[in-house]
Amino acid sequence: MSDSQRWFFLIVGVVVALLLYLLQPILSPFVVAALLAYLTDPVADRLEARGLSRTLSVVVVFLIMTTVLLLLVIWLLPKLGYQLQVMIKMVPQVVSMIQTSWIPWLEAHTGVSLAGFDLQSLQALISGHWQQTGSLVKGVFSSVSESGLAVVAWVANLVLIPVVMFYLLRDWDVMMDKIGHLLPRNVEKKVTLWANECDEVLGAFIKGQLLVMLALGVIYALGLWFIGLDLALLVGMLAGLASIVPYMGFIVGIVAAGVAAMLQFNDITVLAWVAVVFGVGQALEGMLLTPLLVGDRIGLHPVAVIFAIMAGGQLFGFVGILIALPVAAVIMVLLRHLHQGYKSSKLYDC
Repeated sequence: MSDSQRWFFLIVGVVVALLLYLLQPILSPFVVAALLAYLTDPVADRLEARGLSRTLSVVVVFLIMTTVLLLLVIWLLPKLGYQLQVMIKMVPQVVSMIQTSWIPWLEAHTGVSLAGFDLQSLQALISGHWQQTGSLVKGVFSSVSESGLAVVAWVANLVLIPVVMFYLLRDWDVMMDKIGHLLPRNVEKKVTLWANECDEVLGAFIKGQLLVMLALGVIYALGLWFIGLDLALLVGMLAGLASIVPYMGFIVGIVAAGVAAMLQFNDITVLAWVAVVFGVGQALEGMLLTPLLVGDRIGLHPVAVIFAIMAGGQLFGFVGILIALPVAAVIMVLLRHLHQGYKSSKLYDC
């Protein structure tokens, strides 16, 4: 690669980063649509390989996604609303258990006084906000007329996502081919290799890991529902979402489920059943889900995932969170090749 090409790519990178920063208020629907198109492109490709046209393949993908989304909304929302009410009603019991059991135990075993830890104020704050939810919703609706432009913009962004996704998904392969032809001929093979490696990393996380998260959430929710936990769906979803970082879902889920089970059953033996549920989930993840859905593809290190999401949110807000993992995958591939170049250079082998 010549010096002029290096400067060209550096300038393009700086301009893209600057545009992301300046246009982040309007980029959310486009980024969400691009991620959805990336995730569903393999499905459309398979349908196209079976003889369907590209447009018809995209329509089928849209119908499947819309049906699944509507079924989830119809089934999940009422159940989540009920479980949130149950959770809020448990707040006084949690506060009482912490004050009567956990704090005395910690003070006795650590010698640290927690007398200044005011849980009553926290309980009053949570309960007060929950009681005000109805009036808050009314206030939001009453202020729609005052912030009509913002509401219209939000609805427009929501409607824009499927529209942009449709066109991106329909022309995805064409766009990738055109981008490949725009690259300088002397670097096209190398950039294509890097792009394939980035796709491999993203496939392990944005495709494979998301499926693992979904499967674990279902397994945890069904297992907790089987033992009779009222908050089974809520805790299962929380544990599944936290599973984007390996073992975090297990830790968050087993702690939340353990506390909820103790409050509901008031029987320490139920903790053994909670441990069985999460133990089975971890065993299935290690022996079946990860090998089947992720395979031996190279993924991002858990610390890299946490740092990427936090850094993206800090720099570019919600848009930064959405593009954090793709950017981290690109950086990881570039660093790997930079490391290989350094090991074969005179700087390393003097």
